[in-house]
Amino acid sequence: MGITSMTGFSSAQGQDQGRALSWVWEARSVNGKGLDIRIRWPQGWDSIEAPARDLAQKCLSRGSIALSLSLNDSSRSASGLTINREWLATLIALAKDLPSSVGQPRLDGLLRVRGVIEENAEPSEAGEHFQTPDLVAAVLETLSKALGGLVAVRCEEGSRLYTVLQGHLASLESLIQQAGETASARPGSVRRRLEQQLAVLLDSKVPVPEERLAQELALIATRLDIREELDRLLAHVAQARQLLETGGVCGRRLDFLCQEFNREANTLCSKSQDADLTRLGLALKTVIDQLREQVQNIE
Repeated sequence: MGITSMTGFSSAQGQDQGRALSWVWEARSVNGKGLDIRIRWPQGWDSIEAPARDLAQKCLSRGSIALSLSLNDSSRSASGLTINREWLATLIALAKDLPSSVGQPRLDGLLRVRGVIEENAEPSEAGEHFQTPDLVAAVLETLSKALGGLVAVRCEEGSRLYTVLQGHLASLESLIQQAGETASARPGSVRRRLEQQLAVLLDSKVPVPEERLAQELALIATRLDIREELDRLLAHVAQARQLLETGGVCGRRLDFLCQEFNREANTLCSKSQDADLTRLGLALKTVIDQLREQVQNIE
């Protein structure tokens, strides 16, 4: 099935030659927590909202969706613009009464006054009274094509995201393994450091009793043990890969996994008293942030 992105754009055109009418649907999609559908339609086409929304809900599960319908009725008169001469004459007469210090307005300025230039067009037949069942069906069929194109684009983007996410998971797995190797070498260095510290505190050349040293080492080892965190991190990597392989609507679950990744990485850093382990912990957090940023795009 594969994963799907929430970002994409598509458009589709349709026409009815008998009515000299054409239309275009545009479908845009960006990230969203749920499924948010917004639709724009021409005046008089309010009835298109409900069936258009139903079509979108059948195709998409998550994302902020913007659908826009535009109509072009070529049967409208193309005679262009006309001048409202009465209104223009009134403005010219009013201008003559202006003080000479103000000056007379220019013709181009008068032509820009609202109402002077009017569009000479016949009433559009694309309004509500022209919405026959066959026309509405044709317009909705075009919307289905636009939505199909949007789904295809989101799937293509999802394939690219899949590759990127798998790369991030591979980086996480490598860093976790390095952290495990670093942690396995810690007991010896911790023991040597503890012996030195105890010798200084006791201010004596007498060797530290092995029993006392073993007790202190046990306490320190308990506080610094990161094996559980590493095991959980590896388990999260395996679960994330399984979600990617299964595909479908998995964005929310991957986002939750990223939170768990971050929690374990924070614990690892807090337990670290070793420069190399701290460096690896910070590298883990960086890759986790990159992973979560990409996960936000998944449906």
